[in-house]
Amino acid sequence: MINKNNRTKRVYIRLTEGEYHQLQKQFKGTTEHKLSAYARKMILQKPLIAGYRNLTAEALMIEFARLIKDLNGVANNFNQAVHVLHTLQHPAQFSKWLQTYQQEKNILLRDIQSIRDFINKTAGIWLQS
Repeated sequence: MINKNNRTKRVYIRLTEGEYHQLQKQFKGTTEHKLSAYARKMILQKPLIAGYRNLTAEALMIEFARLIKDLNGVANNFNQAVHVLHTLQHPAQFSKWLQTYQQEKNILLRDIQSIRDFINKTAGIWLQS
């Protein structure tokens, strides 16, 4: 049987408005993403990483994940187009495939330009800081 560390016990505390704001300020001064994880580490006297969360880097990672998803979709479309090309037997089919391929190529080039623009913009901001 696998031993899961399910957290089934709860601790409730009451804070004044000032205490809550102080807790939030201290929490934001760490790299923790959740207040509950921060509080647990504080109560159990576990080490915390002091510093700040680089929200710009987090936003950047989200954007990179979106770009990777887009590129994977483009690559999948390209693989499907090449697969169709290998199954064509008549010149008329090839002509239709070529038109579709040109449209897909234009979309791919647009997406690549969008990625280049984003990287250039991000690099410019990065170099300014």
